[in-house]
Amino acid sequence: MNIYQIINDVVIHCVYFEIIGDIEEIEIIAVGGGIRDIMRLQKQYGVGRWRKLKGFAKVRLSSGEARNAELHWYEAHGIGRKKMKIKRFVE
Repeated sequence: MNIYQIINDVVIHCVYFEIIGDIEEIEIIAVGGGIRDIMRLQKQYGVGRWRKLKGFAKVRLSSGEARNAELHWYEAHGIGRKKMKIKRFVE
């Protein structure tokens, strides 16, 4: 099942998924001012030590299909994981 969101005549493809098991090989991509969206994160979720991270996990897509994927997300102590997305599928 594909879900689409239309904003200002632009179609954005949204994929809903759930993580199966643990996220492995977690790496920090950027911290604090090195994050492009730091002002939006602080305004939307609050001030914290924001980090952008990546890792690999098995995910179940809304279609029911299970695949291995590289995930990216933001995280701050006391706030948690936010804006998790699938960056790419890996085999």
